[in-house]
Amino acid sequence: MKILETVSNLAGKYFAFLVIIAAVVAYLYPPLFVVFGGYITLLLGVVMFGMGLTLKPVDFKLVFSHPLPVLLGFVAQFTIMPLTAFAIAYLMQLPAELAAGLVLLGSVPGGTASNVMVYLAKGNVPLSITMTSLSTLIAPIATPLILLALAGQWMPVDAWSMFVSIVQVIIVPIILGLVVKRIFPVIVEKSINVVPLISVTAIIIIVTAVVGGNAEKIASSGLSVFIAVMLHNAAGLLLGYMAGVLFKMDEGTRRAIAIEVGMQNSGLGVSLATAHFGPVAAIPSALGAVWHNISGPILATYWSKKPAKEKEVITKETKVI
Repeated sequence: MKILETVSNLAGKYFAFLVIIAAVVAYLYPPLFVVFGGYITLLLGVVMFGMGLTLKPVDFKLVFSHPLPVLLGFVAQFTIMPLTAFAIAYLMQLPAELAAGLVLLGSVPGGTASNVMVYLAKGNVPLSITMTSLSTLIAPIATPLILLALAGQWMPVDAWSMFVSIVQVIIVPIILGLVVKRIFPVIVEKSINVVPLISVTAIIIIVTAVVGGNAEKIASSGLSVFIAVMLHNAAGLLLGYMAGVLFKMDEGTRRAIAIEVGMQNSGLGVSLATAHFGPVAAIPSALGAVWHNISGPILATYWSKKPAKEKEVITKETKVI
């Protein structure tokens, strides 16, 4: 178990590099990874099950004790990202499937990797965890409605079908994780340090499946889509931070909101795009999984050298997922 924990810690530490290497290999040798395309939903379910194993009641404590930062982050998450995605897709005149895929990337909740980035950036970690958990649980309602409003001009959106998909791929695995943790607390506590390794492996396989399955399409339109994903991510990070400044939040809270808004659950984006819009629409989320794990560590490293001096809301009970 000690060896697995060590490998798990290394996988979490070098997640960004592993994703980049895996994506490049999948792009160069696509036949090796196409076979994983049928397992994307299952793999994402595994990631969400791991999230369920780590959730605690304290993760939602800030919703009641300090609601304003949570509310601000939540609203910013589901307004800034989908609207900027819509604007970028429209201005760059992306093809229909890619435009819908970019809006989908902007409409999914925050990714769990953001919690680690906020920790490294010396931001408000409890707020980050609360935002990730809350946005994930609200996603079955928020994501389909946002897509119905913004992506409908490019692709038909079946909001109910998408709601069911999100419940199946996110909510059910999280509930199962909570139940398992409740029934087998000792076993879960002893093995919890291995969860990051499982999650990292699942996300890497998801990225390779999409990149490998769409290598030719990425080659033909990859540059424009990658630029769109980079602009989208940059807008989320910048506007998320500025939202914190506008509402006079402390520096740690600003950093948490910025990273939470800017880093999306790309795995969910890939799964939903593949199931409801087609494989081409999954390309923005696949590239997002790569780029978010480049920009996130870069920004976190920069901020780690500039400790937040303002008073922050940190609780001893909460730890990074």
